[in-house]
Amino acid sequence: MATVNQTSSSPSSAPSSGTSTDRTTLANNFDQFLMLLTTQLKNQNPLDPLDTNQFTQQLVQFASVEQQIKTNTQLTSLLSATKSTTAVNALGFVGATVTADGATAHLSGGSATWTLNSPKAAQATITIKNRAGDAIYTESRSLSSGSQPFKWNGTSNSGAPQNDGDFTISVTATDTSGAAVAVTTQIEGVVDGVDLTTDIPTLKIGAVSVPIDRVKSMRKS
Repeated sequence: MATVNQTSSSPSSAPSSGTSTDRTTLANNFDQFLMLLTTQLKNQNPLDPLDTNQFTQQLVQFASVEQQIKTNTQLTSLLSATKSTTAVNALGFVGATVTADGATAHLSGGSATWTLNSPKAAQATITIKNRAGDAIYTESRSLSSGSQPFKWNGTSNSGAPQNDGDFTISVTATDTSGAAVAVTTQIEGVVDGVDLTTDIPTLKIGAVSVPIDRVKSMRKS
C-alpha cells in the first residue's frame, strides 16, 4: 500500500508568526512615535521650532520597514504555495517507475538493478556493499560509453545468497591509458510512498529513500 507522511503544521507557520509579531511591534513603535511627535509639536517654542528633518527621516524609516515586512509576507506566501505545489506533484509519482541518481538499491527476490553511466569506454571494478559496509560482491567488467544496466542476483562472491535489503554499489574505472574515469550510478524502482515531512519531498522505493530532485525520468505502466 502506498504511504504518505506529512506533518500536521503548515511549512510557513513559523515565518507567518514572526511576520505577524513584526507588524505588531512596528505598529506599537509607530504609535509611540506619533504620540511623542504630537506632544513635541504642541509644546514647541514658537521662537525655536523643531527641526522637521529629523522626524521626517524617522517617518521614512518606518515606511521602509513596513514595506519590507509586506515583502516578507508575500515571499512567505509564495514559498508556501510553491511547497504545496511540489507536494502535490510528488504524490503523482506513486505507482510510477522512476530512475534517479543514487548508489543504494533494494535487493528483492534475488534481484537488484543499477544503471552505470560512463563518459567513455573503460575497464571497471564494481563493488557491492551491505548496510554494514562490508564488501559482499566484486567483479571486473568492461564498460562501453554511455548508459548500461547492471543487475546483481544477490549472491556473494563466496556463493552465499543475501537476504533482501539495501545494498550500495561503487565503481572505479580507468581508460586504456590508465586514467581514471568517473562513472555515475542510478537506481530504478517503483515508488510506493512519499514522505512530505522533509524540506524536499522524498520518494520511497521499497526501503530506499530518494529526494525528488534526484529523479531523472519517470514512466507509468
